[in-house]
Amino acid sequence: MINWGIIGCGQVTEVKSGPAFNKVNNSRLAAVMRRDKALAEDYATRHNVPKFYTSADDLINDDEVNAVYIATPPGNHAEYAIKAMKAGKPVYIEKPMAANYRECIKINKASQKYKRPVFVAYYRRTLPGFLKIKNLIEKGLIGKVRFVQLQILNYLSQDEKSGRLPWRVKPEISGGGHFFDLASHQLDYMDFIFGPAQKVVSLAVNQANLYDAEDFVSASIYFPKNIVVTGTWCFTVARECNRDSLEIFGEKGMIKTSTFTFEPIVLINENLHEEYINERPENIQYYLIEQVVNELMGRGKAVSTGITAARTSRVMDEVVAEYYKGQSVKSRLF
Repeated sequence: MINWGIIGCGQVTEVKSGPAFNKVNNSRLAAVMRRDKALAEDYATRHNVPKFYTSADDLINDDEVNAVYIATPPGNHAEYAIKAMKAGKPVYIEKPMAANYRECIKINKASQKYKRPVFVAYYRRTLPGFLKIKNLIEKGLIGKVRFVQLQILNYLSQDEKSGRLPWRVKPEISGGGHFFDLASHQLDYMDFIFGPAQKVVSLAVNQANLYDAEDFVSASIYFPKNIVVTGTWCFTVARECNRDSLEIFGEKGMIKTSTFTFEPIVLINENLHEEYINERPENIQYYLIEQVVNELMGRGKAVSTGITAARTSRVMDEVVAEYYKGQSVKSRLF
């Protein structure tokens, strides 16, 4: 039985991940940790978790906990992951894997040193709809892939406009801006279906000047088999400009859907115009957590590891490298 402890039981753990640890076979949620005692106790009560802590070290050193899920902001991922592995426990880490690629390397070196596996919550690698897209490509229904177009356009929140900045736009905590939070899912999925990226050409700027992080990013990324992924990410447009699109263009057709809103998957070629359901599970990390538990039980392999996730962090670091060059944000000193 895998007895999980969660470090950082915030919003992401309420539905996306937390309940799945009790739903997967041979898995249970044994303990949670949050610095605020009242919030930790409240989470434990609502989710029927036997124990709660206000110290990460206390949870890591709980003999009953034999695997640790790190769901804090990225700035703490490396510290907690290395402590957990040193204590003999495998780790499942929220994405992005760490604040930067340098810290990902530290985590993976610790994994080798302490002989404990690392998994990262890039769960689109296991979702039925995203596996369907991969299958359509592998069947040759759009021929050879030529290029992919990614877009995420979002408006400013009221907190951002008023200066009450969320941690996601504080590079010293998150590693960058919203690009790191959202594009990481997209770029990891590209790695999953096409293989490791080989070259990055990019531009990152700050247009609204409301926080230190980049708020606009444009990138072209070269993948194996001459596939080019181009992306545009802007987080300061009007609400009416909101867009979430994933379009894959091939020599014989195209596939289009979205990354986050789970729009239907549309396949178009000379002979077909079909739509497929893009399923969003209630607990969206369920399938990946199931894979992780099965691997820990000696029954297969999980598809999102510290090795694959580090590649995504490396790409993101390269995308924003010029923007942060010479700046004093310590988490972005590569």
